[in-house]
Amino acid sequence: MRHLNKTIARFGSRAAALSGLVALAAGIVTAGPAHADKIENPVAVFSGLDKITGRIISFDVYIGETVQFGALQVTPRVCYSRPQTETPQTDAFVQVDEITLNNEVRRIFSGWMFAASPGLHAVEHAVYDVWLTDCRMTSSVPPPEGYSGPPVAASVPEGEDGLAGPGAGSGIDMGVPGLPRPKPAF
Repeated sequence: MRHLNKTIARFGSRAAALSGLVALAAGIVTAGPAHADKIENPVAVFSGLDKITGRIISFDVYIGETVQFGALQVTPRVCYSRPQTETPQTDAFVQVDEITLNNEVRRIFSGWMFAASPGLHAVEHAVYDVWLTDCRMTSSVPPPEGYSGPPVAASVPEGEDGLAGPGAGSGIDMGVPGLPRPKPAF
């Protein structure tokens, strides 16, 4: 109460003191650190584990494209990252469907995946696991026909991602047998 009385004495009235405190609080709220805008990337990079063979495969998928990994079909809808000057935060909204033994498509995951915590935000299937590892502006895989997602940056030599430098994040090309690129079913 003593602090409020000193504030009132400084501003001349209780109403002026309260409006001063409100203005001070508003200034503290708005004077926080500036957050950089998210970068919308055209390529989401996933890793997939085949629990039968024990193989882990890295694969690139364009936004809106559906790629099959085993019995799973993976479709990223958006993939965001932050500028290199900011704390890394890579996330993507992803839909994953399972092709059942009866050839039926069943949605098993629809939500956000965060590259920083793959154990918490991955698809855990009886045979396959899939998790987000990165978002990129380029890929060694050409975009699918009719691609209409975010703009793709100029192509870079294989083994480079254009953002992190040579050799960073190089994965297995999607031409690997067993990873067909089905047409999106929407």
